[in-house]
Amino acid sequence: MWQGIGYRPLPDALQARSLFDFAALPWPDPADPAFGWGAFTDAGGERLCGALVAVRSESSVMLHGPVVVSETEPLEVAAQLVAAALDHAVAAGAGTVFARPQGLDRVWVRFGFVPVPESMLPPGLTARAGVGLYAWRGGSALWSLREPARSSED
Repeated sequence: MWQGIGYRPLPDALQARSLFDFAALPWPDPADPAFGWGAFTDAGGERLCGALVAVRSESSVMLHGPVVVSETEPLEVAAQLVAAALDHAVAAGAGTVFARPQGLDRVWVRFGFVPVPESMLPPGLTARAGVGLYAWRGGSALWSLREPARSSED
């Protein structure tokens, strides 16, 4: 909770679509994200003031957003959404989380994301090329661009 803002998973990630449209950010492909997180104001109850959605491909997740329309600490609201999405992705078995910079370098670096080339994206996440890419793998910037060795159980 951050200054009157509550965070929770979106039961339907499509709830975030209006914020993406407002911010003129493209909606992710496929049109039905794997999960979404929302930031809601407590003043009056349920006004969505921030959102982040994720698309999954195998053991990788691509974050879209965060989009924040709160005047109160928007960078911190964005950081809280990223923290929640990382926890959600890890709990769902994701090994690598990707994100586009969107001018949020301070947020990405705070959580251990590092710049990586577009060629790192798995085929299921390459639908829309962007201008830059970050990746997170276990919260440490000390990792190789090579994929981790997979066990015979994968």
